Amino acid sequence: MPETTLPSDIAHIIQLAIAPVFTLAGIGALLNVMANRLARVVDRWRALEDGLASEDELSRRAHHTELGVLDRRMVHIHRAIGLCTLAALMICLVIILLFTGQLVAVPVAAAVSLLFVVSMSLLVVALISFYIEVRIASRILRVTRAVLEAGKTPL
Repeated sequence: MPETTLPSDIAHIIQLAIAPVFTLAGIGALLNVMANRLARVVDRWRALEDGLASEDELSRRAHHTELGVLDRRMVHIHRAIGLCTLAALMICLVIILLFTGQLVAVPVAAAVSLLFVVSMSLLVVALISFYIEVRIASRILRVTRAVLEAGKTPL
């Protein structure tokens, strides 16, 4: 590439980087959703933990069970957040390599491809972990609903 980069070259570099930038924006939106779910789990955890000392034995056991479920949910959501963050970092490296590969005569195609595949793999595992967390939360809601329905008296 010549020493002076033409505006058309810069435009081409930006065009190359647009797809990974959209992927990065999507991962950012996923991270926002996951962080909000984690915040809700933490809020519920704190509420249960605060009430443990003042409850009877039966309620305390039920709350300990729920705390165990919340702990499992937190493990999965933490994993999903960590993997999404790593995927986003890989996409950032892809963008950096795309720019440097166009500005400096260095072959980056193999590195870009590898980083993109690694990023998508991390994202797949993160989404699986997120799915597991959602399933755990849904299962608990179904059990709670069943308990409520069992307690209702016919009119």
